[in-house]
Amino acid sequence: MVIAILYPEKATVSKTEICEKPANMCKTTPDVTFVFGFRNHFGGNRTTGFGVTCYSLDYTEKDGPIHKLTRHGLYEKKKTSRKQQKEHKNRMKKVRRTTKAKVGADKK
Repeated sequence: MVIAILYPEKATVSKTEICEKPANMCKTTPDVTFVFGFRNHFGGNRTTGFGVTCYSLDYTEKDGPIHKLTRHGLYEKKKTSRKQQKEHKNRMKKVRRTTKAKVGADKK
């Protein structure tokens, strides 16, 4: 949905305040409302952007895009160095078919 906010008394509005408005309209909590792409209009007093309200937090964690979950703090990406990623890619190119799963397994 497209969200347009007017705020004549304030300079700008935080995203947490923006999340509360669509959540109240849809009768949900602000943690299942994701807002993005907000821009202030010239002269102030008005901001427009986009918002998505999901059914539940469990559904969002299971099927939601990872970039959306990362911004909301629900998913933490595992850190691997660039060199490790390239070595793994080159090891996978040397084998065929089902043995690729064995090559990709962690060795401890």
